[in-house]
Amino acid sequence: MPAIVLVGAQWGDEGKGKATDLMGSSVDYVVKFNGGNNAGHTVVIDGEKYALHLLPSGILTPTCTPVIGNGVVIDLEVLFREIDGLEERGIDTSRLLVSANAHVITLYNRVLDKVTERFLGSRKIGTTGRGIGPTYADKMNRTGIRVQDLFDEHILLQKVEAALAFKNQVLTKIYNRRAITVDEVMAELLQYADRLRPLVSSTSEVLEAALDAGSNVLLEAGQATLLDVDHGTYPYVTSSSATAGGACTGSGIPPTRVTRVIAILKAYTTRVGEGPFPTELFDDHGEFLRKTGAEYGTTTGRPRRCGWMDTVIGRYATRINGVTDFVITKLDVLTGLETVPICVAYDVDGVRHDEMPVNQSEFHHATPIYEELDGWWEDITGCRSFDELPANAQAYVLRVEELIGARVSAIGVGPARTEIIERFPLLD
Repeated sequence: MPAIVLVGAQWGDEGKGKATDLMGSSVDYVVKFNGGNNAGHTVVIDGEKYALHLLPSGILTPTCTPVIGNGVVIDLEVLFREIDGLEERGIDTSRLLVSANAHVITLYNRVLDKVTERFLGSRKIGTTGRGIGPTYADKMNRTGIRVQDLFDEHILLQKVEAALAFKNQVLTKIYNRRAITVDEVMAELLQYADRLRPLVSSTSEVLEAALDAGSNVLLEAGQATLLDVDHGTYPYVTSSSATAGGACTGSGIPPTRVTRVIAILKAYTTRVGEGPFPTELFDDHGEFLRKTGAEYGTTTGRPRRCGWMDTVIGRYATRINGVTDFVITKLDVLTGLETVPICVAYDVDGVRHDEMPVNQSEFHHATPIYEELDGWWEDITGCRSFDELPANAQAYVLRVEELIGARVSAIGVGPARTEIIERFPLLD
């Protein structure tokens, strides 16, 4: 059976959990392949809201095996706090698998993340301060701590000592902070070793066997296309590969097993943190989208920057990811607007750009070129087929579909897991 990749098409917070939920019991494995606890999914089940930060959204489906892949960086305290919170609410988390090759966020990673961001001042990137970036930097520098290292105390001690020999110089001599002791780091990590051990496996081997056995495997991205370290709005990006290509390296599944890429596109656009945002609104419309859409970070609680739909970045996401299907979420938030603008291109110093500018400086100075469509006032949360949507809502979806270059297979019309329209099957 093929593997399916699920990515965000904007700057994150598009509602990827909605698509995972729609496929439900048809998916046998859900794999988180990048990121850490710097992003979250919110899923509503029977009126109950579940905020997931590190765990794959498949944890909420009893028939599904959730997997944390090798491309993820793990804060062990967050992992087990999240597991305990779900168990207290009656959710069985015993199916969870964790890659032995995933990297672990340490105390010194978190401290360096926070002090570095404060040191940058007005040049800050807008990180969550959770140690994600420094952990990925350690991974690329080949000085990181992996999950498997917790089960060999001698190796772990060697790695921690080597890391602190350098990082304490940075903390004390550059940032004027106290040094972190080896004992502090070792104690924090080793307290989780026994509880972590039963969850750990060679997840790439497990997933390959599952595909050979005919199972459906969903590869779920954290963050989104415009936050990808290679293809996003650098340097205002995350530290991992959040696009479809990252699904293979972050899970150990070869690209020949992937046959469908589903991208999630919010009916308007949001982002958290610093960086360019051509359609950002600073008026009453922006506040309307924020309040009506409850646009506050699942993980951080930060208010999201809000703007109109940008189909230039939608087309870019289609190209970068090889998108076969889009899911548009939060269409209901646009209800009650007299007109609904769609950004179809950019103006940069008098030159029209129908595609993402190659030069980052040009993207910073891009002014959106809008088409305005008529709005609708009808409540659409009860619609379960495309034909039930108001004519103007249908026209909006069809125009977006035309502009982004891939079919819209599903449409979210409310926050609950059942409030969605499936135009075309996401699983054949």
